[in-house]
Amino acid sequence: MPCSDRSSKNMTYKVRGDMKKLLPVTTFLLGAALTAALVFLNATLDVNWRPSALASWGNSAQPDPNPKTKALTELAELLKNASMEDGTVIMTSINKAYAAPGSLLDLFLESFRVGEGTAHLLDHVLIVAVDPGALRRCRSVHRHCYLLRRSPGAVDYSDEKHFMTKDYLDMMWGRNRFQQTILELGFNFLFTDIDIMWFRNPLRHIAITSDVAIASDFFNGDPESMGNRPNGGFLYVRSANRTVEFYRRWRRARRRFPDGTNEQEILGRAQGELSRRSGVRMQFLDTAHCGGFCQLSGDMGRVCTLHANCCTGLANKVHDLRNVLRDWRNYTAAPPQERRVGDFRWTRPGKCIR
Repeated sequence: MPCSDRSSKNMTYKVRGDMKKLLPVTTFLLGAALTAALVFLNATLDVNWRPSALASWGNSAQPDPNPKTKALTELAELLKNASMEDGTVIMTSINKAYAAPGSLLDLFLESFRVGEGTAHLLDHVLIVAVDPGALRRCRSVHRHCYLLRRSPGAVDYSDEKHFMTKDYLDMMWGRNRFQQTILELGFNFLFTDIDIMWFRNPLRHIAITSDVAIASDFFNGDPESMGNRPNGGFLYVRSANRTVEFYRRWRRARRRFPDGTNEQEILGRAQGELSRRSGVRMQFLDTAHCGGFCQLSGDMGRVCTLHANCCTGLANKVHDLRNVLRDWRNYTAAPPQERRVGDFRWTRPGKCIR
C-alpha cells in the first residue's frame, strides 16, 4: 500500500525516490573533474565548496592538507555512487555500539527489507562510521560505508554516548558540520537517525519547494508553522548556497545560548530567524507519515518512518524497535481486506515510554 498523500498549503509534492518519476533537479555529480579540482584547490561548485570544508566530528583541529584532500575525494566518490538521479543521498551514522550484531544497525537495515517499496532505497544509503569497528561491521552488511576519521586526541565515539552529555553534544555538533560538507560538495541529503524504521518511502511527502524538511516530535497540523518542534534525527536538505548559509548561521547561533545546549534545541528556538535570513523554506513533516514514540501514529496504513524518539538508552530502543518490526510483519502478513478494516496498532513502547 503506498503512502497516502495529504495536501499541504502552498506546497507541491514529487516522488524523489522513484527513478522513473524524478523531476529534473540541478545537481553537481562529482567525478574525475572533482579530483582534479581538489588537487589544484580551485573547485567551482555552486555552493562555493572549499578544501577546508571537512572537519572531524566534535573536534576543531584541522588535519594536514593531503589527508584532508584524500578524505574529501573518497567522500565525494561515495556520495556519487550512492546518490539518486537528483543527487540525493540517504545518510545515517553509527558507532561500534550501534553497529554490533543485533543492535540498531541490523534493525535499521531490516526495516528497509520488510517495508513496502523500500528495499531499493538501500542502494542510496550512505552509512557514516565514526570508528574503525563500526566501519568493519558496516562493510560486512552494506555497500556504501564511510569512515569519518578523528584527529589525534579527539573524542572516542565508539561507545554509547548518553543523551546531553558533553561527548554527546560534541558528536551532534560535529554531525551538523559534516552535513554542511555534504551540501558544499553539491549533494542533497536525507539524514536519518539509525533508530528510525523505514516502512514506506517518506520522500513522497517532501515538497519540491522545500529547501529543508524536518521531522517534528509533535506536529501541530501546519507544515509551515515555526511553532512545530523540530527533530534533527530526520532531516532533508537541498544543496544550495542558501542552505549552506543556513547551516553557518545555525552554528553561529550557538554562541547566544548557554553551554550544553544541543543543536536541535537551538534550531527549535531560532528556526524562524535562521530560515528568514538565509532565504530558506522549511517544511515540518506530519507525524502521521514520519512519526515516532513521542506522537505515535495510530494508522499503520499511512506510516512511512517510525523513530524511537522520546527514548534514551540503547537497550531500551533496541527492545521497543524489535516490537515495532514484529507489529509491522503482522500487519503486512494480513490479507489486504483485513489490513483495511482490521484494528492494527503498534505495541506500546514499554521500555521507552513509561
